[in-house]
Amino acid sequence: MDTVVKHGEYADAGIPHYWIVDLDEPISLVSCHRAGELGYQDTPAATNSFTTTEPFPLELDLGKLRA
Repeated sequence: MDTVVKHGEYADAGIPHYWIVDLDEPISLVSCHRAGELGYQDTPAATNSFTTTEPFPLELDLGKLRA
């Protein structure tokens, strides 16, 4: 759902960035960003920690999401 249906719906809505968080072990986060005509481009799933500068600087300790 998140990686197929939402890609199309969010692209149509003009949403430039979104994240998919999976709270099952191991907790992971996939960052999705618009890539022009191609729709969204996904980063490889991050585990343990997630760091980004887009759309704003952020560092997350993913293990603390279930603490």
